[in-house]
Amino acid sequence: MTDQTGRRVVTNMSLSLDGHYAKPDDPLDMGWVMPYAVTDVARDHLTSLWEPATTALLGRVNAEGFLGFWPTVIGMEGADPRDEGFAKWLVDTDKVVLSSTLGEAPWERTTIVDKPTAEVVADLKTTEGGDILVLSSASVIKALLAADKVDRLAITIFPIFLGGGPRLFDDGLPTGQWTLVSQAAGEHGTLALIYDRVR
Repeated sequence: MTDQTGRRVVTNMSLSLDGHYAKPDDPLDMGWVMPYAVTDVARDHLTSLWEPATTALLGRVNAEGFLGFWPTVIGMEGADPRDEGFAKWLVDTDKVVLSSTLGEAPWERTTIVDKPTAEVVADLKTTEGGDILVLSSASVIKALLAADKVDRLAITIFPIFLGGGPRLFDDGLPTGQWTLVSQAAGEHGTLALIYDRVR
């Protein structure tokens, strides 16, 4: 079944070279990402993802992290224009936050939804707009992969072994083929890859 509007579901996640998205002992510590996230290739990669997107889809934990930090970048002295551009987009765009615990959104232009992820995406795809961008929310991306609802899979691979921790790709995902539409390598061996789902 195809959707009426052609909106794509685009997911973005950073992974270690040994396939993890978080440290085993402290999943909220993203310090390992920082040296690589500020490279040109990582910044350009993120810019290419948010520019065609009109909706940000986030889990609660990521929403609190992203929306607590990124608005402070706007007008920050010495901020990279790409970081500031993303920050402005994040503030101004429509945001959907998946949560069963948040009653109301402390952020502007934000809707809190307590429904299965695949249902939320199916609803969003019936509306007009650009891409639906899932920003590093592993629980959301995992649910969409399991339901085969991801149209574009963006991954930034950082050349570091975390030695354990949660993985993005669980066993038992629906079989399917992907085509590589973009690849870029940059400083520190950062690798940005974008795959489209072949349907």
